[in-house]
Amino acid sequence: MARTAAPRIALATYDPGAEASADRDLPVLVGALRAAGAEAEAPHWDDPDVDWSAHDLVVIRSTWDYSWRAAEFTAWVEKCGQATRLANPAEVVRWNTDKRYLGDLARAGVPVVPTSYLAPGDPVELPDAHEYVVKPASGAGARFAARYGAGAEQREIAVRHVERMHAEGLTAMVQPFVAGIDTEGERALQFFGGRLLHASRKGAVLSPGTAYDADKVAHPDLERWTPTEEEVAVARRALAVVPGQPELLYARVDLVTGQDGRPCVMELELVEPNLFLWLHPESVGRVVEAVLAAATR
Repeated sequence: MARTAAPRIALATYDPGAEASADRDLPVLVGALRAAGAEAEAPHWDDPDVDWSAHDLVVIRSTWDYSWRAAEFTAWVEKCGQATRLANPAEVVRWNTDKRYLGDLARAGVPVVPTSYLAPGDPVELPDAHEYVVKPASGAGARFAARYGAGAEQREIAVRHVERMHAEGLTAMVQPFVAGIDTEGERALQFFGGRLLHASRKGAVLSPGTAYDADKVAHPDLERWTPTEEEVAVARRALAVVPGQPELLYARVDLVTGQDGRPCVMELELVEPNLFLWLHPESVGRVVEAVLAAATR
C-alpha cells in the first residue's frame, strides 16, 4: 500500500523585519504540526516568491500588519483562496475585515455594543453626554483607537482623530465606552474546529487621555478565564451569523458586560486572532488535530 503523502500546511504570518516576531505561538504550532507528520512552515503572507498552491492548506495565523495594507491583503486572500484551501475562507475574511459586521449581528438579534459609523465625507457627529470610543472600522491591535469623555475639549480632540482617519480613507466607528471593561475586563472565547477551545480575560486597553496614535498594549493583564454558560451561548449565537460559518476553522469572540449586566459582543476575530496558546498550552494538541483535519478532508 502506498504511503499517504504528508499534508503540506502553511501558517501565514507577517514580516517583522529586524525585530523578533510578536507571535509567540507560531514556532510552537509549526513544531507540533511537524511532530504530527505534517510538512509545516510559516511564510510571510506578502512574500511574492511563495507558491501558495503548493500547500494543501493555508491558515491565516498572524498577518498582524494587514490593517495597514487592507486592499493588498484582501487581494492576497482572494488569490490564495483560489489557489488552495484557505482558513478562514476568503468570504469570511472579507466580511470580518470591516467591523460593520456588528450591524449584521445586531439585526440577527445578537447583543452587541451599540455602534455608529462615520465614513469619509460624513458629518462628524459624536456623543456629548457620556464617554465613548472612536476607532477604525478596519483595524486591529487598538490601532487608531481612543477613549473620550464629555465636553468641548474632548470633542475637539475626537474630531481631529476622525478627520485623520478620513484623510487615510478609513471609516470611523463610535461606541459608548462600556464601563464594565474597567472592572470586569474583556473576555475572549476561542473556538477551533467548531469547539470551544479555551477562554481568557484581559484588562481595559484604552485609558482616558491616551492618544489615538500612541502605542498600546493590546492584551493587558491577560489571564485564564472560565466562561459562563451565558457567555458561551452569546458567542455561539454570534458565530451562527457568520457567512460560510460551517467552514470556520478558528474564531475568537470578544465579550464585555453591557449596561444591562449581561454579556455582549465587542468584536469577532475571524482573520488573525492571537490564540494565546502560551497561556493555554494544553490546547496545542486540539489545534493541531483541527488543522490536520482541515488539511486532509
